Amino acid sequence: MTTTTEKPATARLHPTVFVAIGVTVLAWASAFVVIRGVAPHFDGGALALARLTVGAVLLGLLMIGRRWVRMTGREWLLVLVFGVAWFGAYNVALNIAEHSLDAGTTAMIVNIGPILIALGAGIFLGEGVPRWLIIGAGVAFVGVVLIGIATGISGALDPIGLLWALLAAVTYTIGVLCQKPALKRLPARQVTFLGCVIGAVACTPFIGQLIGDLHTAPLASILGAVYLGAVPTALAFSTWAYALSKMPAGQLGVTTYVVPALVVVFGLVFFHEVPPLLAIVGGVVCLVGVALSRRRSRPVAAPE
Repeated sequence: MTTTTEKPATARLHPTVFVAIGVTVLAWASAFVVIRGVAPHFDGGALALARLTVGAVLLGLLMIGRRWVRMTGREWLLVLVFGVAWFGAYNVALNIAEHSLDAGTTAMIVNIGPILIALGAGIFLGEGVPRWLIIGAGVAFVGVVLIGIATGISGALDPIGLLWALLAAVTYTIGVLCQKPALKRLPARQVTFLGCVIGAVACTPFIGQLIGDLHTAPLASILGAVYLGAVPTALAFSTWAYALSKMPAGQLGVTTYVVPALVVVFGLVFFHEVPPLLAIVGGVVCLVGVALSRRRSRPVAAPE
């Protein structure tokens, strides 16, 4: 008879979960670049309201004909906090941050969120903190820091922008930690739709700014706002919710460490920015960290 001293972190995942993670990461990486591109023509709150309105409409269409699960009071509270924190506050803070920070630096700061998620999930959701998750998170965080240093070397960073980006990371964390328990019984599509609607309602004080910005913004920027609502919001939040319903929040959160590396690549493609060598090294380190975080410890047999 033998006993094991450590259990595998997760069960084997279906391939569709990895597809969902890939779609989410690519879409969210593109969001940093698009937000940076349209920032000169939209205030932070106005862009958040536009993005969430488009997302809510599209997610509402996906809800047609779908089964609606009646929610308990606790589930309503979780979804309410999730919607206000992640859809509402996160988007406003992120948009304001990118008025003064470049996309790569913003992505680096926001991506301290997965570490907060992993710790919060271990403490509040009872997921524990597996050894390889700690190792992978640490390695990936080093890569994120390298990208941030490389991106910010060219000039001083705006301290106010840094604070807004930090706020985005915190509200992102709060949103995930509330979303995960809500997904235990509720369909991912329903939770995502409600969160987006709640976030849009929370952003309605910015409707005056949005009307004014829509009158002056060029068509390309307006289409950029529509893209943010359709792809990084309606599509990516749906694929994220699906993946989150199938795996621990801490491990899924760590996969978003790939985002800063992708943002650097997208910046090269669309803004013709040549990433410094240190940023490339950081991107490779991020990918190594993500791979390590997905590793499962082998059971260690102990004699009776």
